[in-house]
Amino acid sequence: MTEGETRMGRIPWPPLVYLAAIAIGVLLGVLYPLPWIEDLSADFMIGSVLSALGWIVLLAAVALWSSAVGAMRKARTPIHPGAMPLHLLTRGAFGISRNPIYLSATLFMIGLALALGNPWFVALALAAGFITSKVAIEGEEKRLAARFGKKYHDYARRVRRWI
Repeated sequence: MTEGETRMGRIPWPPLVYLAAIAIGVLLGVLYPLPWIEDLSADFMIGSVLSALGWIVLLAAVALWSSAVGAMRKARTPIHPGAMPLHLLTRGAFGISRNPIYLSATLFMIGLALALGNPWFVALALAAGFITSKVAIEGEEKRLAARFGKKYHDYARRVRRWI
């Protein structure tokens, strides 16, 4: 392992967790479709509003992801979840969440749930977020605290882990 790698190795677990959650959500949606608000209400308008809201959430998730990745590239700090960051980013997307990329993936799945009417995505988004916290975020926070010390601790007090 190189200096920047952790015990996670070279495998970028968080993106794989979210991709697996999306695949499972699609599969469960086909095999075991759950009722959705549109199915439970005679009012077609509710389903249309939720679908439109889903598309807005999807666009917001993509914008948040783009902003975070752009900031990391601009700062020339590694994007790979297992790499040691070279700089502590605290502005822009990182001023909203300490983990804007993971937050955007979670929001993306919630947006899919609303846009496609598949409630499985909500439960799986929460599960993917929990797993990501355990396999990535906790270790990342330890590395950031070790590398940036008080500066990171001050940042962590100001900005929440998710939102």
